[in-house]
Amino acid sequence: MSKTIRQLAIISRAEFLLPNLGSLTMGLAWSASPPLSLTEMAILVVLSFTIINLSSAIGAQANTISDHELDSRDDRKEKLVQALDSFGHDRLKKVLVVEFVVTLALVVLFMLAKAKPVLLLMWVVGISLGCLYSTPPLRIKSKSWLAPVTLILVLAVFPILFVYFTFTSRLDPVFLLALVGLALTVYGVIIPTEIRDYFGDKVMGIETMTVHLGLVRAALFGIMLLSLGGTLIGIAFFITFAYGQYLLLSLLVLAIAIADLIVLRKLRKLYTLSKEYENSNAKNLIAQEITNLSANNPKWIMLVTQTYSFISIVMLVRKFLH
Repeated sequence: MSKTIRQLAIISRAEFLLPNLGSLTMGLAWSASPPLSLTEMAILVVLSFTIINLSSAIGAQANTISDHELDSRDDRKEKLVQALDSFGHDRLKKVLVVEFVVTLALVVLFMLAKAKPVLLLMWVVGISLGCLYSTPPLRIKSKSWLAPVTLILVLAVFPILFVYFTFTSRLDPVFLLALVGLALTVYGVIIPTEIRDYFGDKVMGIETMTVHLGLVRAALFGIMLLSLGGTLIGIAFFITFAYGQYLLLSLLVLAIAIADLIVLRKLRKLYTLSKEYENSNAKNLIAQEITNLSANNPKWIMLVTQTYSFISIVMLVRKFLH
């Protein structure tokens, strides 16, 4: 049983749990406020987090099935391929059906309890895009510029909006500023993952945005997105703390700058290596160096998203202790 659970966790990308927690805390920080009771908030948080994680697992499992042939050629994804082969393709499809039905039931109950049809609409659109991202025949990930738009919506916009509209119906302009910043940041830190897969995707004819742009321009694009996104989120947090007369807490935006600068240094290195790759005769060696460096991207994603999560938690606590 424990082996089966471990295999399913690998297939479902259990590492997405903490980034999903980031979506939860950011949506919660800008929407939940007194006189909401802590008991009611806890129930809503558990339900919404369950829905977000089940939806994330469904999309990841669909991706694992669809990319099995491509992943089997990548030594770095050996554990993922082995987990799927051991768990069984047909068995995973049955699990997918059960997860979908359970999640749909939870969303419908959630929608009825909150009297907000928009929650169901967002979930339907989000889960559809998440599955179609990798699943033939549409396979959005190979549609160049359509791929990043889909990822931004599925990974950043819909999860946070789902949590946000669970607790409020009012749109805060500062929250929208933070959401735009997060959307840009999310794709900025996803680009190194596409760079890692660049060589395999190009051979397979999968035209991701990175394949379309080329390594140099993709790395530069990632630097621009992360820089702009981090700036917008920092401004949003600063305005929120300063407006609430918590100027000392506004200094927390420095943590965003530090986290982003650490990751930007890595992206700068990828940019430099990409330029060397274009002008070098020893392309195989540099390609391996690019792949090895970009393989560390999950750590970079974790650093950025958990920094936002920490500040969001501080912001939420400040509201209820005010």
